[in-house]
Amino acid sequence: MVLALHPPPYDTRLAIMVAESTVEYVRAGGPGGQHRNKRETGIRLVHAPSGLIIMATERRSRAQNESLAFERLRERLADLNYVPEARIPTRTPRRAKAARMDDKRRVGEKKRGRSRPRPGGDDG
Repeated sequence: MVLALHPPPYDTRLAIMVAESTVEYVRAGGPGGQHRNKRETGIRLVHAPSGLIIMATERRSRAQNESLAFERLRERLADLNYVPEARIPTRTPRRAKAARMDDKRRVGEKKRGRSRPRPGGDDG
């Protein structure tokens, strides 16, 4: 059994994410008028340690898109950091095994009772 005792591999603090990411400004396009179509308000984050690429182009403001992109990056890194707990399998109790075998025996007897008697069989 292996327990995860080490810290998560990707840091989700904003200052660390900013230092580890490359920020590219892109032209967003779409609805929003001249301010959005003429300026580079969209954000593309490339997180080098994980290889994640995050885009945010919904808002007219570059600052809003940037905060939205870093929030998405934090969520994705948190998903990557998740380590499920190790499952410890339980043993089936002896009483439960005996009950299961008893039920199987009863079902088998019931099925044998449905069949035709064979000629020269156990009937005597």
